[in-house]
Amino acid sequence: MTAVAGERLVDGYALVVFDLDGVIYLIDRPIPGAVEAVGRLHAEGKAVGYATNNASRRSSEVADLLTGMGVPARPEEVLTSAAASAELLRDRLPAGAPVLVVGAEALRAEISAVGLRPVSRADEEPAAVVQGYGPQVGWVDLAEASLAVRAGAPWYATNTDRTLPSDRGPLPGNGSLVAVLRTALNREPDVVVGKPEPALFATAARRAGSGRTLLVGDRLDTDIEGARRAGLDSLLVLTGVSDVPELLAAPESRRPTYVSFDLAGLFDPAAVVRVPGEPEFAGWSVDLTAGGLTLRGAGRPLDALAALCAVAWSASAGPQVRAASPEAEEALAALGLSV
Repeated sequence: MTAVAGERLVDGYALVVFDLDGVIYLIDRPIPGAVEAVGRLHAEGKAVGYATNNASRRSSEVADLLTGMGVPARPEEVLTSAAASAELLRDRLPAGAPVLVVGAEALRAEISAVGLRPVSRADEEPAAVVQGYGPQVGWVDLAEASLAVRAGAPWYATNTDRTLPSDRGPLPGNGSLVAVLRTALNREPDVVVGKPEPALFATAARRAGSGRTLLVGDRLDTDIEGARRAGLDSLLVLTGVSDVPELLAAPESRRPTYVSFDLAGLFDPAAVVRVPGEPEFAGWSVDLTAGGLTLRGAGRPLDALAALCAVAWSASAGPQVRAASPEAEEALAALGLSV
């Protein structure tokens, strides 16, 4: 089903699954409009889920955090990479097996909750190493993990997000910490559990039964790629990490189904666009030139974006865009593109 003018995007789906950081909240504060959007979904009886690569909080803690922000949430609605990693290890290791945990206390708690024994040192002969984000992770933790992996323990990463959003800009995420071990060990993790791997979204989609699931995210390299791998439609919101220049340069594996500035796109047909459009689309036209892309015409900035995606993606062109009209200059400014 394709959203068309005059129809609400949300009406085409039985379940809406949200990423959290950069979509619902930024660190510990709700993003403007997010509380109202989720409240509206609940009021309309729409099924809602949350999927996050953040392994520093348990599902119950995330649900409490959301509820405290005015977004009523139940633990069973929240899927975290920490819980998914623990469940995977539970299925592969004998009960009570030692697991070396690199990360926050939440990851240790999830490992304990599934009947495994969290440890901190390589000389405790762990059956596996699991690495997740934790603000206190340091050299000693990484050194113990390195020793354990060299000794033969399989290496699980909860996720490989290079950065995480903050109100000061992107900060190093678990992927940056994984990169330290990758460099030291000269190898990749044996298993990556979180996005863009499809497990979190596939689990969420099963809750929709025979209905369709829409994933809402702010990152092309995790949320959108993960949705595509899971065979789900996706909405990119521009409230977090990924921006329009990154979108225009995105490979096919990271291209969303829809784009909106924020969560208003779920309900307002004028606040969302399906991408790509056509090179001539809704009052706009885009030409490929030696210097990049040239935008002409007038209309909604989002429609201009759909036309830009059509040409940029078909020609593998970068995000260099020139405006050929005053209206085009205004649209590019609204999209965060330098003219």
